[in-house]
Amino acid sequence: MTRHDTLRPTRRGVLAGGAAATAAGLILPARARAQSGPQKGGTLRVGFTQGSTSDSLDPATFNNDFMLASGYAVFSTLTEIAPDGSARPDLAESVEPSSDAATWTFRLRDDAAFSDGRTVTAADVIASIRHHMGEDSNSGVKPLLEQIADIRADGDKVVIFELETGNADFPFVFNDYHLGIRQDTGDGTIDPDSRVGTGGYVIEAFEPGVRIELVRRDDYWKAGAAHFDRVVILKVGDAAARMNALMTGEVDLIDRPDLKTIELLGRNPNVKIHTQDGTLHYTMPMHCDAAPFDDVNVRQALKYAIDREQMIDTVLRGYGTVGNDHPIARTMPFYNGDLEQVSYDPERARSHLRQAGLDSLDVTLHTADAAFNGAVDASVLFSESARAAGINIEVSREPDDGYWSNVWLNRPFCCSYWGGRPTPGLMFSTGYAAGADWNDTNWDNARFNELLASTRAELDQDRRAEMYGEMQKLVKEDGGALIPAFGQYVSAMSTSVAMPEEISEMWDLDSQRFVERWWFS
Repeated sequence: MTRHDTLRPTRRGVLAGGAAATAAGLILPARARAQSGPQKGGTLRVGFTQGSTSDSLDPATFNNDFMLASGYAVFSTLTEIAPDGSARPDLAESVEPSSDAATWTFRLRDDAAFSDGRTVTAADVIASIRHHMGEDSNSGVKPLLEQIADIRADGDKVVIFELETGNADFPFVFNDYHLGIRQDTGDGTIDPDSRVGTGGYVIEAFEPGVRIELVRRDDYWKAGAAHFDRVVILKVGDAAARMNALMTGEVDLIDRPDLKTIELLGRNPNVKIHTQDGTLHYTMPMHCDAAPFDDVNVRQALKYAIDREQMIDTVLRGYGTVGNDHPIARTMPFYNGDLEQVSYDPERARSHLRQAGLDSLDVTLHTADAAFNGAVDASVLFSESARAAGINIEVSREPDDGYWSNVWLNRPFCCSYWGGRPTPGLMFSTGYAAGADWNDTNWDNARFNELLASTRAELDQDRRAEMYGEMQKLVKEDGGALIPAFGQYVSAMSTSVAMPEEISEMWDLDSQRFVERWWFS
């Protein structure tokens, strides 16, 4: 794996480093050379693991890959993550900061238009952003927008953001999948159920948690994009059913094949397996405000009671690396490589239990393969390894459908995953800041929160590295996130599916922008 551990973002916040992928055996690497240039036409049929009957077109509710991929196809964002990890303009034509990075000016493209022909204006952008900023908003991107002191238009094509303090990473915020631009209804709001977007596709049919059918716009303003005539995304939650659908030609692309039987796909001459590194990590969040997890020693005992290497070998089949209980990947800027690696140590776990005043511990871990492929198996392995430390883990298998609305954020100990974010600041702000809606451990550490606020305005890169390093240490030693592994993104597809030579590796499938960027060879 090519490392970029020393790469630092510039003050302009648009040159952050990304990960490069590796090839192994017959596995197609993320940067595999396409056999031919983009071709127009065809219907791409996709089988996705995720999708829920509670899904809606309201961008504030997006929380799974089914809606991410669909949202990016229909609703453009101001910026997008490029293959080199930078935040490049998308619906915006240019992005310019003030000298202190506290004021950011976004100039919109003159030719960008909605699917009904209406030109995109600054009013549309402002209404779309404010949709996630209201007092009653539960949007996952809300914590990233709280830094905005004011948004104003300078004519129809310029949007100016005034921040509470400087933020060198601010352009990255607008790649977030919640922030697809919708039309202003005329009173500064959007219709969250509207299907009118600025992306390359329009919605022909939508059954939440079942299917979405997309049709390419002939008048799409972005050159060299949106190659498929039609795209059908299906929820196929069962891994065996997904793999069988690919092998029999019922679908052209699937995510998350079953790693235990992935060799069956490799034997099919019409199928190729695709891997890419990135920021994906698997987690078991503990609510720090609920007993017994409100005791840091209990949290530490559980972290030392899981056999991470066994999980990599047995559950992930080698498609991953051990995690160290903080969410910053080795390939990200400001990764702290000096922290002691947490490893399986039943005696150390017992020592933490004794410090908590306990001889043994009984907890329930809520799990489902909807959390990540192999989550149930990982939970059972955890239960088995924890017994040596005097920890009894009851594994409660929950229904896949509704897992993200009924279990995640609601149960005090469960399985989850994060696709990560392109910078440490965005990752910490979304999932670890006190009060953030997606702080799935309910963690509140005063020193961490102080550092998080300070790093946004800090333009000295060495100082930022020190602060981010300390924040990783705090999350590891005090936080409620048990992060046993970082995983490779693994997908499988027909050999006729082609992609650019270089793709964005932050999230799976070209950062879920494959609908617009890929094609049939």
